[in-house]
Amino acid sequence: MSERLTISHVGHRGDGVAGGRFVPFTLPGEVVEIEGGEDRVAPTRIIEASPDRVAPPCPHFGTCGGCALQHWASEPYLAWKRDIVIATLSQHGLHPEVAPTIDAQGSGRRRVTFHARRGSGQRLEVGFAAARSHAIVAIDACRLLAPTLDTALPAARLLARALEGVGKPLDIQVTATMQGLDVDLRGPGKLGERDRLRLIEAANAASLARLTNHGDLVMQREPPSVMIDGWRVLLPPGAFLQATDAGEEVLGRLVLDGIGKAKSVADLFCGVGPFALRLARQAKVRAVDSDAGAIASLAQAVRMASGLKPVQAEARDLFRRPLLAADFKGLDAVVFDPPRAGAEAQAKMLAKADVGRIVAVSCNAATFARDAGILIGAGWKLGTVTPVDQFKWSAHVELVATFSR
Repeated sequence: MSERLTISHVGHRGDGVAGGRFVPFTLPGEVVEIEGGEDRVAPTRIIEASPDRVAPPCPHFGTCGGCALQHWASEPYLAWKRDIVIATLSQHGLHPEVAPTIDAQGSGRRRVTFHARRGSGQRLEVGFAAARSHAIVAIDACRLLAPTLDTALPAARLLARALEGVGKPLDIQVTATMQGLDVDLRGPGKLGERDRLRLIEAANAASLARLTNHGDLVMQREPPSVMIDGWRVLLPPGAFLQATDAGEEVLGRLVLDGIGKAKSVADLFCGVGPFALRLARQAKVRAVDSDAGAIASLAQAVRMASGLKPVQAEARDLFRRPLLAADFKGLDAVVFDPPRAGAEAQAKMLAKADVGRIVAVSCNAATFARDAGILIGAGWKLGTVTPVDQFKWSAHVELVATFSR
């Protein structure tokens, strides 16, 4: 039996909301027809379309689970991402000034993960997962990817076929580097010699810079590297990078603006150094991360660079062993950019630190709000929060915020 609904708003996951019903691929103000009594159901017909509705540029939109909002015009879409941040912080009792969302898509994503699975017909499929499903949508191209990843999908297909006999699902993580594609496989487990030889043949056919399996080297034509603020940084296998070049630049600029004229800074959860290397142009830096490979890459980049202030690169698990309040003595500012889980233990130590400014970078507004609450409870004042969008057409949003005494 069909039912008409009027969409009131777009929820945090990108679905249109009408009362307690979630209707994907719809926009505020639209009148839609649905069939079925489920809480989440796609519309069978758009009766009255929003003036902000646009034609999705990708033929896979609606089946591929990678994008939720290709049908929404840019201006209201970016405003919605800002609203997500405002609403999430408000739920935690925080009401700071929130700047307009910065579009950081740039030329596109420089890293991507493809999935390879056997479909219902036992045919090998390589692509992205369908929305809320383990089924694979076998794509032919992705509009989100930078030109440097143009050969990523054909390479993923070659690698998946090379391991077709293993019979296990694969996650194929691809990063664009200066030397070509850097690929890390997840899922096949320990490989036999015959499978390794097949993979090497496929990797050479795809002209990969490097291929690893769960971080273990399979083949390497040339050590892959990227440029960070003008400095060459070698990448450890499976290294984390910001999704887009533009995203890294925008976040880096906001961090530099946030620390002001600080001359000594701690960069916590620093990774391979996207902030540390920028900070070191003006300040001494203590850079800390749990990933020993990332720290080694940062330290090597610093040794090869010239004109930077001293950088102390340290491998340390900040979840189990956060820096103590006394460790921040003599520092002017602290930058922290934790993973989605946030940095609760470190925030408790930061709350007691005698530093002038704190700059937080977060990919999860909810855990940021929790950590911010710890700082605010200790007398820190939350300044402007700036949303950053480098995951276009998704419900994911990042932010940068400053704290002062």
